[in-house]
Amino acid sequence: MIYLDYSANTPADPAVLEAFCRTEQTYPGNPNSSHCAGQAARQEMARVTESIAGLLGVRPGEIIYTSGASESNNLAIKGIAQAARHTGRHIISTALEHSSVGGSLSALQAQGWEIDLVDITREGTIDLEQLASLLRQDTVLVSVCAVDSELGTVQPIRQIGEILKAYPNCRLHVDATQAVGKTQLVLDGVDTMSIAPHKFYGLNGSGLLIKRKDLVIEPQIHGGTSTTLYRSGTPALALAVSTERALALALANQAQRVETVRGLNRQLRAALGAYPQVRFNSPENGVPHILNLSVTGVKGTVFQRALSERGICVSVKSACSGEGTPSKAVFAVSRDRKNALSSWRISLSHLTTQEEIDQFLQAFGQCVQTLAPKKA
Repeated sequence: MIYLDYSANTPADPAVLEAFCRTEQTYPGNPNSSHCAGQAARQEMARVTESIAGLLGVRPGEIIYTSGASESNNLAIKGIAQAARHTGRHIISTALEHSSVGGSLSALQAQGWEIDLVDITREGTIDLEQLASLLRQDTVLVSVCAVDSELGTVQPIRQIGEILKAYPNCRLHVDATQAVGKTQLVLDGVDTMSIAPHKFYGLNGSGLLIKRKDLVIEPQIHGGTSTTLYRSGTPALALAVSTERALALALANQAQRVETVRGLNRQLRAALGAYPQVRFNSPENGVPHILNLSVTGVKGTVFQRALSERGICVSVKSACSGEGTPSKAVFAVSRDRKNALSSWRISLSHLTTQEEIDQFLQAFGQCVQTLAPKKA
């Protein structure tokens, strides 16, 4: 098997697994318990939270542990909107967002909130001028991903934050799921930020929401003491420790890993670009880990299945998106429905080998010859 779907999920680093197992065995107590085992677990929870805060450049009190980015996005978006319901009911987002963002917005829309989607430029970034024109005094939230999961486009978070300074009642939520370990995290002007460790060699079932300390949001899970007022549930110490380990490794090795992936991306662009049927949808200045392309005349699902039959794993749209519909992200940048239906994503890792790239290119050539032969 050749795995080229690292943006959907990454294998847990052995050091992360070791940290999880060691913590589970060392700290049997509930961090909320008052006995000595609980006190020891609580002290370790405080230590790991402070460590994660230091790695991210935030305060320990700004960290909320969740079950993953989907929960973090739901908590941030619904929590901010509901807390500000007497101030306004207008929200701005984009067509590039993960389904957990889109689903949260749809739920709020059904409850009376007004949702506007800002346009995407041909480069894949949001139209800052249109964003400024959409903002109103009753706008309570702007939700934008830091890196688009389908195209790899890096959004101008710092510039968005500057624009929102003129709207003190408006909060900025950033889904940074695809950003950690791939590009610089921008926290300037950001009120909440979602992070998913399973995207950077951590464990599934764990997540973080960074929430600015003085921001009040409505909890979405009620009952039971935890590490925060905003998310109930028994603190998952071992998951927190594994998150700390994954985050430390991702940040410490980011430059080297990105350079490795950038070389693989250049190689793929050069080889695949030689096919006249290939159209690249990812911008060259996006994160190199994601390469979205279309093969003219062949639906993305068809090409994906053909590669899968050869033992190669790529994706069509986000793993959490529905099948049979064109990619919203690709359509937003290309304005071409057929191209969006033909699109699919290769996502790379520093773990990707040269042998895997060579085998993928060989299989790709076979698929093109079978599915999209050149016209005579």
